[in-house]
Amino acid sequence: MKQHVQRSHWFLLWAGLVVGLAACSWVDRPQKPVVKTTYGYVAGSLNDGVYSFKGIAYAKAERFMPPQEPENWQGIREQNQFGPIAMQVNSWSPEEAMDEHKLFTVNVWTQGLNDGKKRPVMFWLHGGGFSVGASDDPITDGENLARKGDIVLVSVNHRLNILGFLDLSHLGEAYADSANVGMLDIVAALKWVNKNIEQFGGDPENITIFGESGGGGKVGTLMSMPAAQGLFHKAIIQSGTLINVMTKEKSTSIGKALLEVLGLTRETAHQLQSMPYKELVEAGNKALEKTVGLRKPGTTTMFGFGPVPDGVNLLQQPFTPDFASISDSIPLMIGTTLNELVKTAYDESELTLDEVKKRLENIYGDKTEEYIQLFAQTYPNYTPQDLLSIDTLFRPNTIVVADARSEKTPAPVYSYLLTWKSPVENGSKGSFHGLDIPLAFNNIELGKHWSGDSDEAYRLADAMSSAWINFAKRGDPNNPLLPEWKPYTRANGVTMIFDVAPKIAHNHDRKLMELIKSVR
Repeated sequence: MKQHVQRSHWFLLWAGLVVGLAACSWVDRPQKPVVKTTYGYVAGSLNDGVYSFKGIAYAKAERFMPPQEPENWQGIREQNQFGPIAMQVNSWSPEEAMDEHKLFTVNVWTQGLNDGKKRPVMFWLHGGGFSVGASDDPITDGENLARKGDIVLVSVNHRLNILGFLDLSHLGEAYADSANVGMLDIVAALKWVNKNIEQFGGDPENITIFGESGGGGKVGTLMSMPAAQGLFHKAIIQSGTLINVMTKEKSTSIGKALLEVLGLTRETAHQLQSMPYKELVEAGNKALEKTVGLRKPGTTTMFGFGPVPDGVNLLQQPFTPDFASISDSIPLMIGTTLNELVKTAYDESELTLDEVKKRLENIYGDKTEEYIQLFAQTYPNYTPQDLLSIDTLFRPNTIVVADARSEKTPAPVYSYLLTWKSPVENGSKGSFHGLDIPLAFNNIELGKHWSGDSDEAYRLADAMSSAWINFAKRGDPNNPLLPEWKPYTRANGVTMIFDVAPKIAHNHDRKLMELIKSVR
């Protein structure tokens, strides 16, 4: 009897220990964050106080057709991987990463879920013109920005190139929107944000759209789209002011030429729906060559497969010189980098001023001396290499846009210029196109292959990301890490110069850019 009691006693102790360990294991096991969206439940992940949800479906669409609401789903979808990217031809994305039908996804980073807080929302649009790119680039990971500013960061994939902007409207009403479906995808994503972002701790009444390069062009395009009106409240355009010269007449001619290239008629045009993507791209390039031609790198305008002003989906091309009046109340921050896409001369360390003058004469002719004098007034500490490395594409037109915008609307305009040069590759890259991305996202560690990871880079990222966050919060980028930054006007030319020591300049490069614009 005694042995039986002892065995029972030890059994109870053992069982209690097992139950206790199981309970502790359950308590310590991290719980998956789950959110109910319009179309179903999604589960994300939690890392150091920031929740992330990747690859959430916001729409579906047939080829050349406007986006529709996606199908509802049952159960809980795991959203811990970026979704497929848009179909495109580039040298870095494997074909298996692309999916024409599953690309319609958004990604969300936030510090709070269903907590009643109304965090500002920052909606990122990737670069790559209207042809390539995706939202899964590590330097645009939203975790650091969400953590630092207690904002909600959203990024999006959408249709690009010929699948996003082929104008087939001449085939009938069914194709009426085909020339702009890539932008209509973005509108659909913004609608998803407006419907769902409160569940992710965000404020649907405080949404800032921002993007760099082609992403900046998309921001400007949204500012001229009636369907996007009211879906966002502030805008940031980073190095995005190339003018799209596509017109409805040109886009119609491209669509007709495509059918001719392929030997299709109105009756057989339905074959485009199932044609392999690369065959369609090849035919599209031939159609462009027969009509508007292919864009040459370095030109200040862009054309080809991009948004088309049709008077319905898009009222006008952006930056001509402003945006449609439907966005007159939108505060704007706009800027560029010092060197942008120019092939810099910073790796030619022994270059002399006389050698530079000879090269400049091929561009500026009898205005070469005037160019050098204006450059010296603009940047007194210039080097001979700087003279050959200044941006001639984005900055001249950005000034024109800022002038027109500030004169037309009461909403504030804030102008900036990044002049800090990357130390990567001994500084030969300079202040290149896209260098502002890891700085604005506070992603130096993820973007150190671009910016390096010096204390200087971290300090500048702190200042720039704080400006982006504050602009998203209240439409004013001022913060303690910067000198006072007033709204821009043509008269004051106020521009924040982001460098080792940020400073304010007043119309410092207007005459230089006017000269550059006159000879380019």
